[in-house]
Amino acid sequence: MKKVKDHFSTQSQLYAQFRPVYPEALYDYLYTLVPNREAAWDCGTGNGQVARHLAQTFNQVFATDISEKQIAQAPQQHNIQYLVTRAEETPFEDNTFDLTTVGQALHWFDFQSFFQEVKRVSGNKAILAVWGYGLLRISTTIDPLVHDFYQNIIGPYWDAERRHVDAAYQDIMFPFEEIESPSFTIATTWDINALEGFFNTWSSVQKCIKQTGKNPVPALIEKIRPLWKGELQAVNFPLFMRVGRISK
Repeated sequence: MKKVKDHFSTQSQLYAQFRPVYPEALYDYLYTLVPNREAAWDCGTGNGQVARHLAQTFNQVFATDISEKQIAQAPQQHNIQYLVTRAEETPFEDNTFDLTTVGQALHWFDFQSFFQEVKRVSGNKAILAVWGYGLLRISTTIDPLVHDFYQNIIGPYWDAERRHVDAAYQDIMFPFEEIESPSFTIATTWDINALEGFFNTWSSVQKCIKQTGKNPVPALIEKIRPLWKGELQAVNFPLFMRVGRISK
């Protein structure tokens, strides 16, 4: 089985503070696909943002992650149960879930083992939804700086799994009855400090700091600062998604 990689415990507090929030439209779409709303599993829950939203609709939500520190940052609710466990091997009973979600985490999993586990713990006709987001977009002057940073400055420090995000997960074999999903965008408004905080959540940045002793983010922010219009600017992330129905 693929070796576990935990790149987010170190910056778990930053992750909870600066990671973008998924749009309401994404959840509204998913709920149209799931008539039974007894139990949901949010796998790779991180700071628990997806689990918290699912808990508004499902009677019970189980949220898992390999990082105890990440889960410690997640909101506590009476109908959310957090567990520190691998995605590919869980304590859940067979045929438990109506919906399984994975937000910006699938690329870290052992795909074959995880999909087998999803099939085991899902009920018949249950839904698996996996999604992620690409490189942020701000303006025609700032975007090239961010792209250069992503590709050339910090590029060597990305793990190989990052290629699946760049491919919008289309390079991953998806062994379920796939449902074509609409396109979504994360649209938010940040000040430049929030932008800097977001860059510092990147696993590649933390890896660079660990290996070189230097953080490359402040230099990028100083390049962006003269181009930043006003206190707040619109920031957009293109979302990609794959959805499958599980038949037994």
